[in-house]
Amino acid sequence: MIKPLVKCLLLLVWATEPVLAAPAASTILVLGDSLSAAYGIKPEDGWVALLEDRLQSAGYPYRVINASISGDTTSGGRRRLPALLAAHHPQLVLIELGANDGLRGVPLFEIRKNFSIMLAAIAKLKAHALILRMRLPPNYGPQYTQGFDALYDQFGEAAQGVTLVPFFLSDVILEPTLMQADGLHPTAAAQPRLLNAVWPSLHGQLLPKPVPPP
Repeated sequence: MIKPLVKCLLLLVWATEPVLAAPAASTILVLGDSLSAAYGIKPEDGWVALLEDRLQSAGYPYRVINASISGDTTSGGRRRLPALLAAHHPQLVLIELGANDGLRGVPLFEIRKNFSIMLAAIAKLKAHALILRMRLPPNYGPQYTQGFDALYDQFGEAAQGVTLVPFFLSDVILEPTLMQADGLHPTAAAQPRLLNAVWPSLHGQLLPKPVPPP
């Protein structure tokens, strides 16, 4: 009688043991302009889509929300970000903005203010921000161009909870075959290079991969 009783007790314990749910996917939010919105190419060929593919293939539990809009500026990102944070609660926010501000000659103090407000909103959510550095051609004058570069350096060096990603077009912008006819937007063939330029900075901020059960 003892052995059957022990067996029944064990079966009861196993049957009532709580089942651990799989961890919910964390969220990466990409807030960018045409460079991240896959301008001129298929959306699935853009570097943001390739990022999600890489994360899934590597076993990282992340979903990627691409909130990039062609032509967007830091002021547009500033206006859109609060609703995006409230809707998606991201753990990581990639800000790829500033190029259109610079090309339009927006005052540097205004760009800096917009970035500061976005970073404050991200910090309040206790998320981590990654800012993708942008650069301007030299014909905008040394004073504005140097000030534009310094703007990104300030956030990368001084702000906690912020990672500054190196200029991710540096490996493609001087190769005509990797740029579209407008000379401003990378081709589909260039997108893996863009991802590879972002990946080292992003990879260091990812949560560890879940350990599979024995």
